[in-house]
Amino acid sequence: MKTDAIKLDGGSAGSVELADEIFGLEPRADILHRVVRWQRARAQQGTHKVLTKSEVSYSTKKIYRQKGTGGARHGSRKAPIFRHGGVYKGPTPRSHEHDLTKKFRALGLRHALSAKAKAGELVILEAAESDGKTSALAKQVRDLGWKRALIIDGASVNEDFARAARNIANLDVLPSMGANVYDILRSDTLVLTRAGVEALEARLK
Repeated sequence: MKTDAIKLDGGSAGSVELADEIFGLEPRADILHRVVRWQRARAQQGTHKVLTKSEVSYSTKKIYRQKGTGGARHGSRKAPIFRHGGVYKGPTPRSHEHDLTKKFRALGLRHALSAKAKAGELVILEAAESDGKTSALAKQVRDLGWKRALIIDGASVNEDFARAARNIANLDVLPSMGANVYDILRSDTLVLTRAGVEALEARLK
């Protein structure tokens, strides 16, 4: 499939041929859902922790005699049924990560790119280059009408462009190896440079 390319000033920069096996698929929500779940599970810290019966700070003295009270037998106030006692089977630090094959992750990236292309939210940029001035780049982004944009460049990102984009709200810049399903789907506009298109096609073919 062929699509037009633009420059940062909004001018035309010819056209780009996009591979149908990467940008022309029928997006499947189930594939995208599985890959996003895998990504978010990996990002989860898993540092949640509660105090168990052996960890709470409380007296270990037997609270009342074993027999003759008519009540249940108890050894300490640390038991989970008492206020300020330990928590029974509460969360402990752990990894939430689960496995997903490399082929399936690549398939998810293809479907995410195809979803953006089908929705008309894919823009091809000639090159992501700037003089390093945030104000100038912010004006160009505003004039292009990009509300929440993700720009994916080639193997590396131009340093001046990255510095100019760093302080612009809702504008993210990634090298091609950083392209991922979650960031692509949560952006309103996906912007690929020519170098980014070539790098992604080389990676996913």
